[in-house]
Amino acid sequence: MNWDDLKLFLAVARENSISGGARKLGVQHSTVSRRIRALETTLGVRLIERKKSGYELTPAGENLKVAAVKMEYEVLQVDAKLGGRDARLTGELRVTAINSMASTVLMPMFASFSQRYTDVDLHLLASNKNISLVERDADVAIRLTNTPTDTLVGKRFATVATTLYGSRSYLKQLRVDRAKEKWLGVNCCGFHQTWTKKNAHGARHNLFVDDTLLTVAAIKQNMGVAYLPCFLGDSEPELERFALPDPEMNLGLWLLFHPDLKRTAKVLAFCDHMIGAMKSQMNLLAGKRPLTPIAEESM
Repeated sequence: MNWDDLKLFLAVARENSISGGARKLGVQHSTVSRRIRALETTLGVRLIERKKSGYELTPAGENLKVAAVKMEYEVLQVDAKLGGRDARLTGELRVTAINSMASTVLMPMFASFSQRYTDVDLHLLASNKNISLVERDADVAIRLTNTPTDTLVGKRFATVATTLYGSRSYLKQLRVDRAKEKWLGVNCCGFHQTWTKKNAHGARHNLFVDDTLLTVAAIKQNMGVAYLPCFLGDSEPELERFALPDPEMNLGLWLLFHPDLKRTAKVLAFCDHMIGAMKSQMNLLAGKRPLTPIAEESM
């Protein structure tokens, strides 16, 4: 067996599908399927079975997964020991950030880093999921949290404020009709779900969204009010604050990376660049735009 085949098998096992494993590794579905069959032929056992619910590992597949995870750990340890002392400002740098930030306030910072360090190949991964830095799915994660995992190191380099927003036309009509506001149902993150459940007071939702940019689009269509980070809501001319930002909803914006990468030149250069570039955006992120809430008393 070679390690590339085991790495491919692990991706399929973790994603519970050949197509998911192919996407994770950036290869064709047919390639993954062919190599899994070849691995099964080499070993003389079935590793994966297709059922109505999807793909499942056989007992032999489960045993191979355990062994492959141990091998992966050893490979990553060697890679970390060597990569952690990399003083070159060259090669691939994989950075993950949530979609609503990566495509808006962070993109100019990413672009200026790429223009400054032309020998670094910057790969941007927009995801709200927990991407494993231990398994090197990414080198640096930019995340909103007040409790970063203690297995990573990094720096809190901004504070992000949040409040309720509605479209200007919708909120104007609320004032005219003296009506109760409608709430969007949100599944984009645990924070917005919790805050909505707490403050909507049992209001029924007939539209649900699972992404912050979808929330913006729905608010523009007069579908109700919803929580948005102030850097996003304040940047949309069609939107208006429905309440003042609540400091209890402030979240830290963190640059996180694995401890083994703390001496890697391109990681340090990226973090220094982002911290410097973020200084001009602090007020926007902290919601310090001088706006007056129109209906704070309705909260």
